[in-house]
Amino acid sequence: MADIKQSPLHVFHEENGARFVPFAGWEMPVQYTSILEEHRAVRETAGLFDVSHMGEVRVVGCHAEKYLNYLATNDITKLSDGKSLYSMLCYENGSVVDDVIITRFNEKDFFLCINAGNTDKDINWMHKQAKSVNCDVKDETAQYALLALQGPKAEVILSMITEANLNSLKRFHVIRNNVGGVEVMISRTGYTGENGFELYCPTNAALPVARALHEAGNAHGLKLCGLGARDSLRLEAGLALYGHEISEEISPLEAGLGWTVKFSKPDDFIGRSALEKEKAGGSSRQLIFFQLNDRRIARGGTPVIFEDKKIGTVVSGTLSPMINKPIGSALITIDGVNPDKLYVDLRGHKINLERVNPPLHKQDRN
Repeated sequence: MADIKQSPLHVFHEENGARFVPFAGWEMPVQYTSILEEHRAVRETAGLFDVSHMGEVRVVGCHAEKYLNYLATNDITKLSDGKSLYSMLCYENGSVVDDVIITRFNEKDFFLCINAGNTDKDINWMHKQAKSVNCDVKDETAQYALLALQGPKAEVILSMITEANLNSLKRFHVIRNNVGGVEVMISRTGYTGENGFELYCPTNAALPVARALHEAGNAHGLKLCGLGARDSLRLEAGLALYGHEISEEISPLEAGLGWTVKFSKPDDFIGRSALEKEKAGGSSRQLIFFQLNDRRIARGGTPVIFEDKKIGTVVSGTLSPMINKPIGSALITIDGVNPDKLYVDLRGHKINLERVNPPLHKQDRN
């Protein structure tokens, strides 16, 4: 605990009564009021998250695009200036180093947002891959605080403190503009399944931005949100979390993220051969999302059973505040298995697992 980091917004969290937990080497807010209340606010009005624990990497140089296209499974050459994409970085065996968002500033300048728990690993791995390439990999994590404003009222709230044309800012596009008097990078991205923005702020100027957003959102039902609601929101939306739905043991194809793997691009990429072989032969495992018609939650590690045999394991599980049912994801073996006749074993209690397609929170909405 001696080396635990604090967000540049730690004072802001203390001012607003946050409850803290250690996460990926950081002391971060897990909740302010309740996870249920914060979760519902994001679905119905808006929520503000501090995600400054995420890592930021800059790749610059003449071969920056070529280098990243070799690292990434997605096709970096399809990016134009100011546009982002979601991609996997894979090992040679096709398993996942990390899932990242890559933004192009220009053909020689790219920006990556990477997972907090993987920051050191990712950067070391990226440096290793760049040894014979004419580009520089720069760790810029310390230069940024990252705020996520998410929910149906996010655009209304942000427009109160910026002159940026938010209505014309499309999904996975980035612009620079003043927010609350501070120049920030505004990205139309998020991790909740809702409309929203992520704001990359200079570390030493993040506090006034957070306070301005909080004040602007008061009249629109904005809630400050912690990591608890962030996790339940992303699971409802069917979004992967590294170490759960994807990992060094799970490939993008197994995780249902084959759309991020562009076999059609002419350039080679790390893991291509293994993933092509897996695609040709078919994956023996598959990630599924589910709900339970019970009050008990199937947490990560819970066995998934078919015909009295364990055929998989729950990798994420929580309660959905929007459908008021336990939900989760599981990695299962699919050979000879009827996915409609599965159940979980909760300490000897067999509970039927109902397979569903995310986003789970929208299944009962018209």
